[in-house]
Amino acid sequence: MERIFADARAEGFVHALDLTDGTEVGHRADTPVVLASVFKIPIALEYARQAATGELDRAARRTVTADHRMGGSATAGCGNDVEMSVRDLAFMMMTISDNAATDLLLDVVGQDRVRATLRALGLPGFGVRSCRSLDDDIRRDLGLAPGSSIDDQLDHVTEADLLALSTHDPARAPSATPREVTTLLRAIWRDEAAPVEACTEVRSLMAQQVWQHRLSAGFGPEMTVAGKTGTEFAVRNEAGVVTCPDGRRYAVGVFLRTASTATRQPAADQAIGRAAHATIRWLRS
Repeated sequence: MERIFADARAEGFVHALDLTDGTEVGHRADTPVVLASVFKIPIALEYARQAATGELDRAARRTVTADHRMGGSATAGCGNDVEMSVRDLAFMMMTISDNAATDLLLDVVGQDRVRATLRALGLPGFGVRSCRSLDDDIRRDLGLAPGSSIDDQLDHVTEADLLALSTHDPARAPSATPREVTTLLRAIWRDEAAPVEACTEVRSLMAQQVWQHRLSAGFGPEMTVAGKTGTEFAVRNEAGVVTCPDGRRYAVGVFLRTASTATRQPAADQAIGRAAHATIRWLRS
């Protein structure tokens, strides 16, 4: 593990868990890490739980307005209001990591309800916040104009300033330990986190994620990967479940703090796949 992360110029944290027999392996697995968009997994779980119990209508229409748009992928970067179902908000959040859809869905299901579900699962410290509040933290840290695009104001910001952001600090940003993340995944994959219908929906959403350059890069086409990435300047993460041809399933979370804030960091992305492959290979041996 140290060699894999050193090659990527990153500090790494890993936990992997065999969902069949409970065998586990980790590297700094009980150290809190910044989750970035990995915190969207429990939001998806709470949405699916409320839908499965009849509290929430999946087909109900909601509008992503300027109050939620903040730039980025999907509806977060749209120039006009976008109307879609609650189900599609969850789909956009989990498949393409749409931040605007995330914040609107979090408003719908309730942040307190998400945290209550996490507490019931024995994960009271698992962090969840709106994407907009995290962007506001970045603006305050860097002295940027409020309400304006962060990316459009970075020309004179140094890398040292970006590396020192509070959103890189597990004590100030949504965080959990790698072991807590795989504990959540285990509960979802074993239908213990919510009704079976809800857990099935979350698994389906994670299997449709479009990003294939991290966990998936460590495995051949015979393996299936359902995951959720997380990215924040010097943070590169992914957590998910890898299923082998023999049906055995492994929950794995790999979390990196890199030495660079570059947008594209292929060595770090590849290290996530390499680390996941190494842990699962060890578990299967």
